[in-house]
Amino acid sequence: MPDDRKTTEERQRMTDLERIRHSCAHVLATAILRIWPEAQFAAGPPVENGFYYDLELDHHISSDDFDEIEAEMKKIIKENQPFERIVVSRDEAIRLANEGQLGALGPRPMPSKFKLDILRGIPDEEEISLYRNGDFTDLCAGPHVMRTGNIGAFKLTSIASAYYKSDANNPQLQRVYGTAFKTRAELDHYFALLEEAKKRDHRKLGRELELFHIDEEVGPGLVLWKPKGAIVRKELQAFISEELGRQGYTEVFTPHIGKLTLFRTSGHYPYYRDSQFPPLIEPETLARFAEEGCSCAELSNRLMKGEIEGYLLKPMNCPMHIKIYASSQHSYRDLPVRLAEFGTVYRWEQSGELGGMTRVRGFTQDDAHIFCTEEQVLGEIRGCLQLVLKILNTLGMNSYRVRVGLRDTDSSKYVGTSEQWDRAEDALRESAKNVGVPFSEEIGEAAFYGPKIDFVVKDVIGREWQLGTVQVDYNLPERFGLSYVASDNSARRPVMIHRAPFGSLERFCGVLIEHFGGSFPAWLAPEQVRVLPISEKHLEYGRSVSGHLLDRNIRASIDESSDKIGAKIRLAQLQKVPYMLVLGAREEQAGEVAVRSRKNGDEGAVSASNFVERIEMEVRERQRD
Repeated sequence: MPDDRKTTEERQRMTDLERIRHSCAHVLATAILRIWPEAQFAAGPPVENGFYYDLELDHHISSDDFDEIEAEMKKIIKENQPFERIVVSRDEAIRLANEGQLGALGPRPMPSKFKLDILRGIPDEEEISLYRNGDFTDLCAGPHVMRTGNIGAFKLTSIASAYYKSDANNPQLQRVYGTAFKTRAELDHYFALLEEAKKRDHRKLGRELELFHIDEEVGPGLVLWKPKGAIVRKELQAFISEELGRQGYTEVFTPHIGKLTLFRTSGHYPYYRDSQFPPLIEPETLARFAEEGCSCAELSNRLMKGEIEGYLLKPMNCPMHIKIYASSQHSYRDLPVRLAEFGTVYRWEQSGELGGMTRVRGFTQDDAHIFCTEEQVLGEIRGCLQLVLKILNTLGMNSYRVRVGLRDTDSSKYVGTSEQWDRAEDALRESAKNVGVPFSEEIGEAAFYGPKIDFVVKDVIGREWQLGTVQVDYNLPERFGLSYVASDNSARRPVMIHRAPFGSLERFCGVLIEHFGGSFPAWLAPEQVRVLPISEKHLEYGRSVSGHLLDRNIRASIDESSDKIGAKIRLAQLQKVPYMLVLGAREEQAGEVAVRSRKNGDEGAVSASNFVERIEMEVRERQRD
């Protein structure tokens, strides 16, 4: 079994919905065996939004088979079979597996090979149990619902390939996915949300609205911001820059690459070597080692040991901000020092994990690092949390939860002393309490250098996204030997706070595209107003109105095509422009504009100056639709 194998006690804490889905996975296996008795089953757990079961079968299951499988599943549910838990000895379980009876409807000529392997991974002290419904018997720790009739509504959703135990050296299995809910209404609601999610997919909208592009020749996971997307990004940067100025931050700029020594000191190399781009070595050094016959493995080993210097595309901004702090002497009177940067960093994500703007290899963080005294920590964290809350509230992301990520005391991946970690974790707990936001504590979610607070935001269709983060760090100041002069003239170590309200601009924009469905509020919209002359006769008036809007820094364009006004309106609506100004003879004579809004449709005619005042206030106050 995998190293993160759950204990029996953890399994028993399944929610009612997880029990339904776990039981539905067994019904799925039963149905498949009625159709293909030779199928060999591996694992079938409940997962987020559903369940799956992995199996080996010569027949390649496709969505064309789903109707037949679902029909058999409905029969099994109608039979209302009880789920019976049976505790057996290890020897008895092995005997049944060798007879092919586990994950099966009865004895078979071939052993249940995956169940035998799973049995080997069960600790000696753990109780071994089977679950039986009808003729189907499976190696399973449970729990389940009482009877198959308690499952409610279900549907098979997709089929995929998966290596057994996620190991490419193991057999490739078929993974059948499904979902289940207590009621048909809940199931229908779930699929309605999925359809809405397809409409809001940022990859689809990003292409249609010309916001960003990812090109294979540039590289997977590397985002090209198109002009309209760049406007959204610049507005978000301007928004947070205003807030940073109010809070006393100063902006800095750092290079995209740094020496390996820097990242060895910080611990980013080699701690996260597998998620970084490979180091770059000076050409002369590389040529010398090539002449000496140095193998790639030896070169990698010498880089790891620090025997060779090189450069690294920066995976984090913090080491460079530390060097900026360390370049000057600081008194306690200077603290806190708050350094901010829209800094681009690079991570080597596996190609299968890349996805649009939300999972990329190069991204820009709205990053900042605060260097402060121990006494200032609580106040600074509070300021960071309030900044994140203001951003989320301004954007209408009012449904969120706060996660306090703590270290796993059994893990060796963390740096620093227990005393430092205790102080940092206590500071985050206290800050979360003071801000008044509900929070949960999650063991093992800390960064390697310190605990953190993450904001997990729920979008308009109920999906969760991890966005803003705040981290307390006693370790990096120690590793870099940072100091300030205290009031008694002694040298003291500052505390470091990392914070990024957006997380990354790429991910945040991807989430925003889906949150708004591409219909950005006017202050964020790439195009805020489109002027629509009814005919060629009104072009000059239209150009005058458009020019006036542009003079007032309102992002406006004019549709000078010969299309009829209905077609012009439909095009502007498809491109999700917040405001359309329809201009005909009556508007031109009165010096007015006929306003159509994306939200309300026809709003009637107003003077051009009144409309300008209205949209300027809407943009200035960052109002939402």
